Amino acid sequence: MHFQGALIVPGFIDVQVNGGGGVLFNDDVSADAISQIGAAHARFGTTSFLPTLISDNAAAFSGALDAATEAIGRAVPGALGLHLEGPFLNEAKKGIHDATHFRQLDDHTMSMLTAWQHGPLMLTLAPEIVGTESIKSLSDAGVLVSAGHTNATYEQTRQALEHGLKGFTHLYNAMPPLHSRNPGPIAAALESDAWCGVIADGHHVSPSMLNLAIRAKADGRIMLVSDAMAVAASDLETFDLNGTKINVQDGRCVDKDGTLAGSSITMVDAVRYLVNEMNQPLEQALRMASSEPAAFLGLGHVLGKLAPGYRANFAVLSPDLEVIASFIDGQQVYLKG
Repeated sequence: MHFQGALIVPGFIDVQVNGGGGVLFNDDVSADAISQIGAAHARFGTTSFLPTLISDNAAAFSGALDAATEAIGRAVPGALGLHLEGPFLNEAKKGIHDATHFRQLDDHTMSMLTAWQHGPLMLTLAPEIVGTESIKSLSDAGVLVSAGHTNATYEQTRQALEHGLKGFTHLYNAMPPLHSRNPGPIAAALESDAWCGVIADGHHVSPSMLNLAIRAKADGRIMLVSDAMAVAASDLETFDLNGTKINVQDGRCVDKDGTLAGSSITMVDAVRYLVNEMNQPLEQALRMASSEPAAFLGLGHVLGKLAPGYRANFAVLSPDLEVIASFIDGQQVYLKG
């Protein structure tokens, strides 16, 4: 097989995938849904991902853990683990999440989370809602604790970082803005060693703020996420989320009030945005889509690079950064045309 003039790059790793190809994980909490979502995103260069459950009821929460366990047991291509975005969030920064599903982190749920042994488990929470001792217990058990949908102060965020907070979910979005005398969680994120996920779609974050984050994280630890909904990697222009109709308008997923509801992009769209719209070096964009998320997940020794001893997960790109082919563990899972 020959790809004359093409680029071979590490497969993209997306730690926030709510859906794709017409499937939303919240609507179908199953291993089959994870497989369908993964296959849809593989067409756009994503070879590893965390299926992501948006805040939902207790049955969906436990069902997501079971579905991810089954997907990994079945070796569903690309499935690495699970991302639970909520429901331990701050209603003041709920975004599109249904606050009726928000609740406290109880002992039973803590036991479920800390018992997970099937791959990376990412949990987005509001540090001021959960508290530092719970964050420490989760982190000590290997859970990747990430701050999001939070109204935490700078001091509360720093305390969470000291107790094991490892990341920030869609930096800037659903958290207090930077302020000269009230720096909040964004300043704590940018000056820390934690990883920051960013949605580079031209809608969630302005180019200047995205550039600021990239410069602040010049040593790495900033990664692209799609926050993709069911409409990503599909021709759909509308979907339902917890009974709320979401429309795609000018590339934005919004409800009737204009609230952003995830995105319609794939990872290669984010890579192209950094390169074509923000004049970032291709190498920088590729690191943010591969080696940095791999490192965040604790898999930097086997994923995110093209090197001996690494898994053969890679994408073949045309000179204009269109995906020609995708390979997972050396097996071709997509070929254009």
